[in-house]
Amino acid sequence: NNGVLEEKPVSDYATFQIYKWLFLLVDAYLRTHPVGRLVALETAFRMSFAGDEKATIRKPDFFVVLNDNPTTYGDKENSFKGIADLCVEAVSDTSRKNRERDTKTKRGEYEIAGVREYYMLDDSGKSMAFLRRNAAGVFAPITPEDGEVIRSAVLPGLQFRLADRYRQPSAVAMSEDPLYRHFVLPELRAARVRAEQERQRAEQERQQAEQARARAERLAAKLRALGIDDEGE
Repeated sequence: NNGVLEEKPVSDYATFQIYKWLFLLVDAYLRTHPVGRLVALETAFRMSFAGDEKATIRKPDFFVVLNDNPTTYGDKENSFKGIADLCVEAVSDTSRKNRERDTKTKRGEYEIAGVREYYMLDDSGKSMAFLRRNAAGVFAPITPEDGEVIRSAVLPGLQFRLADRYRQPSAVAMSEDPLYRHFVLPELRAARVRAEQERQRAEQERQQAEQARARAERLAAKLRALGIDDEGE
């Protein structure tokens, strides 16, 4: 960073699990709503600040670049020349310095640069935060709706329960959950709906056939009571 060698901070396994679940959730959203690109694998973006001749280069654990971002991110590019719209960091607790790199240094840089949302993931809960840049250009906590649901403004429709960070429900389970099913495996839900419709159609046809058979049996019984056989004699 600016020619200075920094230790690469690492997160514990529990924090990684939260990171992985949120990464897959954002990926599921962007597959259903392709409004941007999900970027990871140490990809960097560059931030320049007024009065500072040097640029700061950061590599969020993952970030999102919207299609309407002023700077495009092409298929063959291996760094982003603009400012990410959403950044996510898994906080390292190996040292106070590492923790503060994510919670203070990067937070301040992303805020000034114009990152619209910044999520800090931390299994201990000490540094877990979901922030949104307000009209004053300052990060402020996203207020959970109904006290439990975080909704993104950068990715409209992306939402998750705070408790699910730890429960980490599977994609299949989320495809059945009203909170997630509109963007997590919607094709699976559609297949279920089609299967149910087919089942109902088959049941309706079975009932109609049963009713027709019952009518035929009643008619045959009446004919026999009148002394008329099935041949009408």
